[in-house]
Amino acid sequence: MLSWLPLEMLTLRRGRVTAVVERVEGLSRLEVDGVPCVAYPRVTGPVALGDDVIVNTQARELELGTGGFDVLYANLTRGLDLPPESDAHVMKLPYTPAQSARRHAEEGRTLPDTLAGVPVVCCSLHSQVVPVCAGIGQTARVAYVQLPGGALPVSLSDALRALRERGHVEMSIAVGACLDGDVECVSVASALLWSAAEGFDVVVCAIGPGIVGTGSTFGHGGLAAADAANAAHALHGTPILAVRASEGDSRERHQGVSHHTWAVLELCLGDVIAPWPAGYDAPPWLESRLEVDVSGWEAACAGLPLAHMGRGPEEDSLFFAAAFAAGRVAAGRVERLAS
Repeated sequence: MLSWLPLEMLTLRRGRVTAVVERVEGLSRLEVDGVPCVAYPRVTGPVALGDDVIVNTQARELELGTGGFDVLYANLTRGLDLPPESDAHVMKLPYTPAQSARRHAEEGRTLPDTLAGVPVVCCSLHSQVVPVCAGIGQTARVAYVQLPGGALPVSLSDALRALRERGHVEMSIAVGACLDGDVECVSVASALLWSAAEGFDVVVCAIGPGIVGTGSTFGHGGLAAADAANAAHALHGTPILAVRASEGDSRERHQGVSHHTWAVLELCLGDVIAPWPAGYDAPPWLESRLEVDVSGWEAACAGLPLAHMGRGPEEDSLFFAAAFAAGRVAAGRVERLAS
C-alpha cells in the first residue's frame, strides 16, 4: 500500500440478526450478534431475525456522538439484487459504495419562481424542530426539509415521527445527500419552491439528528441554516432563524447564544428574522433579534419529545423557548399572508 494514501476506509463486519427490537416507519432497530444496530428497509431492503448481514461499526467503535449502534450496510440473506425505484435517474450518494437511484420532485414539473413571502424557519440543530413546530401550531400546513449536516436518513428521527402523528408536520423532503424522505429534492432552493407549489404554509429546514462538528467557527453542520436562509431570501420568502441558545450547556462556545448562531448570521446574505424569547437576556451582538412573547410554550409542547444533548426543558428552558419563538413568528407570518 502506498504510504501517502489517506486511510479513509469503511469499518465493516459480518454478523447475524439476533433480535428485532422495534419496527417503525422507515426504520428497524435490531441487534446483530447482540450489538444494537439500525436498518433502513427502504434503502437496504427488508430484514428479519436470523438474516446474514454486513454492518458498519465505525461510529460505535470510535465512540462518537452518532455512535452507540451499528448501521446495517447490506443484507446478504434478502437484500441483494434489489430493484431501483421506478423511473429514477438521479443518484443519491453518487459514485460511493452506497449510491442508489431516487426519483426527485423537480423531475417532470415546472416550479414557481418565487416563494411569495412563505416563512422558512432555519434550524441549525434537529432538536430545535419539535419546539419550532409547536410554536407554529397545528393549523398551518408544514413541510419539513432535511439538509446535510447531521444524520442523512430522514427516517432516523423519532421526533419527526411524533410531529407527524400529532399533525404538526405533513410532508418530509430529503435534500441533496439526505435520503428516505417522502420526496427527494436536489437542492434546498427547489425544495422550498416545491413546497410552495404544493401549497404549504410554512417550511421548516433543519439537519438530521446529530451534527457534524469540529469545534471551529465554520466547520459544523449547523451552517446548513445559512444555506436555507439565503435560498429563502433569494426566492422572496421570509427567512426566520431559530436561534441556538442555552443556559445548561457546559461548553463555553454554546453558553448563552451559541457561536453556531453567530456563524450562521455571518454567512446570511440578506435580512433574516432572529426571534428571541422575551424575558431572557440576549447578548448585545444579537442586534437583529425580534423579541417574542413565548408565554405558554411549555403547555404547547406538552406531550412532544423535547430533548437536547440529554437535557429537557427543566434543565435548559432557554434552548426550547428560543426555538419556540421562531415557530411563533412563522405562525404570525402565515396569518398575515392570509389576511
